[in-house]
Amino acid sequence: MYRFFVLSCMALTAALSACSTTRQAAPDTTIKTSSVIAPDERKLASAGDDATPRLAGPHHLAGRTLEVSSLADLKLQDKEVILSFDDGPIPGRTDKVLAILDQFGVKGAFMMVGEMAEMHPALARKVAQDGNTIGSHTYDHANLSSLNFDAAMAEVIKGELAVTKATGTDVSFFRFPYLAESHRLRAAIAMRDMVVMDVDIDSKDYFTTTPVSITQRTMNLLHKRGCGIILMHDIHKRTATMLPTLLSKLEAEGYKVVTLKFKKTEVPNTVVASADFVTTR
Repeated sequence: MYRFFVLSCMALTAALSACSTTRQAAPDTTIKTSSVIAPDERKLASAGDDATPRLAGPHHLAGRTLEVSSLADLKLQDKEVILSFDDGPIPGRTDKVLAILDQFGVKGAFMMVGEMAEMHPALARKVAQDGNTIGSHTYDHANLSSLNFDAAMAEVIKGELAVTKATGTDVSFFRFPYLAESHRLRAAIAMRDMVVMDVDIDSKDYFTTTPVSITQRTMNLLHKRGCGIILMHDIHKRTATMLPTLLSKLEAEGYKVVTLKFKKTEVPNTVVASADFVTTR
């Protein structure tokens, strides 16, 4: 039984390692990704200034806490970012991300896959207890555009319940796997008092590349946009490897990390079609 459980964990992790957030009709035909560490990542410690971020001493990266009840409330100012992490939790990786966030005094938004939260409830609970924002990412990372509406909502609800049980807290945010969405699904999810988390800056840390490349890509996109929700994945070793450098660069350039909190209202949420909120798809 234990061997079956371990093999199941390995199979699910391998499947999630192929996660891309680009909208796609047929995910199997897209570029595949891997959680295998690229050789250059092992050399990061001697790769120069980018590899030796400042971790000691006080930090000034933490920004305001933003309370939102719908997408319309999620308005960031110039040089404000939200750090979001999809697909976890997974031991040995999510906990490293948590430790780095703690070193810099900031919080993230963790969009958990329900099945992963079920497998690692203690770690899922720690993410919540550390003060991070909790969201769901379906139960098994299904592409909802390939399902009919009822099946898609069943997947959403199953994931929400699994994450709620594992973390011991309400799940108030949601992100579509592959950003494969529909107006009808967004409206139904909003009616469940959940805010759909879109993406402004895709780090593409799911590609097998170096941490330095991921950091540079993220900063380049951020320089063009000025602010936004950054997409990362806490299931990849390269993400934890590059995160201190990314946060050091953000801090050095005067950016602030915003903490998200859900503000419940008596009026049910409605889906917001915002022309100003551009997502990466």
